[in-house]
Amino acid sequence: MLTNRQLLILQLTVNDFIESAQPVGSRQLSKKPEAPYSPATIRNDMADLEELGYLEKTHTSSGRVPSEKGYRFYVDHLLTPEKLTLADNMQLRSIFQDRVMETEELIRNSAKIISELTNYTSILLGPDMSMHSVKRFSIVPLDDTKAVAIIVTNNGHVENRVFDVPQGMLASDIEKMVNILNERLVGTPLSFLQNKLAHETKTVFEQHVHHAGELFASFQRAMTIKPEERLYFGGKMNMMKQPEFNDLQKMKMFFELMENGAPAMTFFQDDSKGIHVRIGSENKHNAMEDCSVITANYSAGDNIAGSIAIIGPKRMDYGRVITMLDILSENLSQALLKMTIGLDRRNDE
Repeated sequence: MLTNRQLLILQLTVNDFIESAQPVGSRQLSKKPEAPYSPATIRNDMADLEELGYLEKTHTSSGRVPSEKGYRFYVDHLLTPEKLTLADNMQLRSIFQDRVMETEELIRNSAKIISELTNYTSILLGPDMSMHSVKRFSIVPLDDTKAVAIIVTNNGHVENRVFDVPQGMLASDIEKMVNILNERLVGTPLSFLQNKLAHETKTVFEQHVHHAGELFASFQRAMTIKPEERLYFGGKMNMMKQPEFNDLQKMKMFFELMENGAPAMTFFQDDSKGIHVRIGSENKHNAMEDCSVITANYSAGDNIAGSIAIIGPKRMDYGRVITMLDILSENLSQALLKMTIGLDRRNDE
C-alpha cells in the first residue's frame, strides 16, 4: 500500500517524464508547488518506489523513470483525463462538419486528424462490411486490358476492384455484364457474393457475354473481400519523432509490422465498450514492447462497428489521448449512424 506522498511522487514523476522524456530527479520535483518536500524526503520515496517496482533508475543519470508497472498503476489509479483546448476541440470536431459521402472517407479523415493532434500513430479498424449487401454495381473500363468494378453497399460502403478484361471485349459486353450483375446480385451480402456469383450469374454470362469464361474467372478473383483491408493508418512516421525510437532496429521492427499486413488483433485485442490501455509487454508482440496502445470502439446500429487505436511510446500523454479518443469515438458513432439513416431513407424512396 503506497502512502499519499508516494502516490503524489509517482504521479509527478510520470507526468514530468511524459513531458520531458528526461529522467526525473528529486531536486526538480522538490521545486514543484505540488510537492513541498525536501529533496532528501523525495529521494527516499523515489528509492522506495524503485524497490517496489514502480520506478527504474537509468544508467546515464541519477534520475528515475517510470517502469511498466509504474505506468500501469498511473493509468489505473492516478490519471486525470485532460480537458482539450478550444483549438484541439474544434480541429477534432471538424472531421464531422464536412459533407462526407462514404464511410471510408470519414474513417480516413478521422485517422489523419487524430494522428496530427496527438503526434502519434493512429489506426482505425473499419466496420466489417461482409454482411452489408450490394446496392449497385457499375464497371468502368480503364484501358483495353483492365476495368474497375465499383460496388456500392446499402450502408454507403464502396468497394473498388480492378480485373482483367479479355482482348476483343466490346462496350456492349460490359453493359450486359453490369445488367446481369445488378439483376442477379443486388441485395446480396458481401460475404456471400462470390458464392452467389458462381451459382447465379456464370450460366447467364456464358449465354450473353463474349469471352465469358475468361472474363468470369478474372472478375470472380477480383471480388475477394480481404478483411485486413479494413485497417486505416494515420501518421505512420510520427513514431520517428519520439526519442525512444532513435534505435533503428526498433523502428525497423515497428514499420515492418505495419507494412507487412499485421492482423487486426495485433492492435485491437478487446472489443468491449470503453477505453482500453495496453502498455509495453501487454501488447504481446516484440515490435510493440516499447509502445503503449490506447483503443476505443465506435458503432452505429447493429451492422456498423469498429475500433480506434493510438500507438505511441510508453511515455504517452495518456490523459490527452484518452479524452480525444472518447470524443472521437462518440462523434464517429453519431456521424455513421446519421449516414446509415440517410441511406436507408434514400433506399426507401
